[in-house]
Amino acid sequence: MEFSDNLLCLFSSEIDHRDGSYTIEIPEREVELGDLEPDRSYRIAMIPQARTQPDSNPDAAEESTQATVESDPPVAEGDHRTVEIETIGDQGDGIARVERGYVIIVPDTDPHERVEIEIMSVADTVAFADVIERYEDHE
Repeated sequence: MEFSDNLLCLFSSEIDHRDGSYTIEIPEREVELGDLEPDRSYRIAMIPQARTQPDSNPDAAEESTQATVESDPPVAEGDHRTVEIETIGDQGDGIARVERGYVIIVPDTDPHERVEIEIMSVADTVAFADVIERYEDHE
């Protein structure tokens, strides 16, 4: 999956049902710290979160795994990224996801924290990064 160079932000959100329609909440920090402006229209891309249970169609799961393995990681050592920490892993480190659901492990971070990172090491399925800057407004 490729993303446009015009990508303004990337964050995780849930779809809520309210008053007969569905809404996606945009974190306040994306407007205050990012490039989004209220009362403007934007194109939205929906990417499903990585599954935690096996796919009901084993052939589709195998094809998806093969496509991911055959692709180069979307980051390289020395890259700087601004990411949102989605969750904390078993070892207590923050976990962020970027293109194609690629996982970046970021020590000493909290869920929903927005940080600028430097990629320190890269493997086929995961990268490790250090925090360069923390953004004050996080949930």
